[in-house]
Amino acid sequence: MLYRKALILLLLGLITACGQSEQSVDAPTAPTTAPLQAAAPTSAAPTSAPPTAVPATEATAAPTAAPAPAGGRPAPDAPTTIVPPADTINLPEGFGISVFQSKLKAPRMMTIGPDGAVYVAERGANRIIRIPDRNADGVSDGIEVVADNLDAPSSLAFFREEALYVAESTRVIRLSIPDANGAYQERSTIINDLPDGGHSTRTLLFSADWSKLYVAIGSSCNVCNENDERRAAVMVYNPDGSDGQVYAKGLRNAVGITLRPGTDEIWASNNGRDLLGDDQPPETINVITASGQDFGWPRCHAGRIVDPEFGRAAGCNDVSAPAVEMQAHSAPLGLSFAERNTFPDPFHSGLFVAFHGSWNRTVPTGYKVVFIPVSDGRPGPAQDFATGWLKDDGTVWGRPVDVLGGTDGSLYISDDAGGVIYRIFRR
Repeated sequence: MLYRKALILLLLGLITACGQSEQSVDAPTAPTTAPLQAAAPTSAAPTSAPPTAVPATEATAAPTAAPAPAGGRPAPDAPTTIVPPADTINLPEGFGISVFQSKLKAPRMMTIGPDGAVYVAERGANRIIRIPDRNADGVSDGIEVVADNLDAPSSLAFFREEALYVAESTRVIRLSIPDANGAYQERSTIINDLPDGGHSTRTLLFSADWSKLYVAIGSSCNVCNENDERRAAVMVYNPDGSDGQVYAKGLRNAVGITLRPGTDEIWASNNGRDLLGDDQPPETINVITASGQDFGWPRCHAGRIVDPEFGRAAGCNDVSAPAVEMQAHSAPLGLSFAERNTFPDPFHSGLFVAFHGSWNRTVPTGYKVVFIPVSDGRPGPAQDFATGWLKDDGTVWGRPVDVLGGTDGSLYISDDAGGVIYRIFRR
């Protein structure tokens, strides 16, 4: 009898253990939200397009689309459709390029909206557009107009999720109350009577705490003494457009302005004066750390070159030196820090800069995107990242304007001459 009881107890124990083991096997072990990570592209993209032109409408589609991670964000650097550029673009090993959107009219500055989509100031069409990629295939779903009937808009910036600010040549407007399709129904003038003529683009930037609005305004001339202090300067305003003041001066044409992540530093590209030869003065990247800085134009260039017409022996005294010097006449415009992308080192920490290209140099230069490594706020020398819009025979088939890190981990480039937005991704 005792033997039978012991055998029964042993069997009951085995059954209980088996039940616990099955419960453990059936329990989920993977997280309920997939981490955002790179997926290998299903279609390889060469770093250089074929030498013959490929129409931008011809796309190479992968058999299936890669699924988007939880939350609806596209998988970074995982295009399933690749549209080759019209000619060769040279990139570092491990990168590919695709046409994200084409057939635009002079696209200029870009920004990322609260919805994660790319927004563009389409200057030649006098409108602001959104070009989303909701199916995460690496190509825009199409052009969605969010504001039109504007006057040559050149840049744009979102104010939190409340409004979209747009810079025209002579004013800054505020767009608000989007409808169900995202088109803005209300617009108001925030800043009026900006100086017209000369360098006519205006670039917007909000401070990290949203308390200030910066507006970059270029000079009226190649080199001259300006009558309007707002020229060749970065202005600062309250978000409602009030209390406008000169924040930094002596910047001949600071088309690109951006904040270094985690700081209040404004990094600004600057186009140097013309007619001092092919290699002088250098183009520069300048760091604005406090109100009242003077970068020298028109009397001093790059903090060290006294202007032969407007400078004197001590013309460069009390002038802020640039952080980076670059090839003269390259025309640096938009710039973007790399914190959003998922690129490997050394391209994960630094600054991308779009070179619009020269118009008055014996041998053309520019027409490319460069990368400037930055460590603890200290920049290194610029190095080529994307080249090829300037061909070996001196002809040009595109002019980069702006660079933008997307929420998908890639890098977007606007080209106002080609009417294209490109997307650079990891292969």
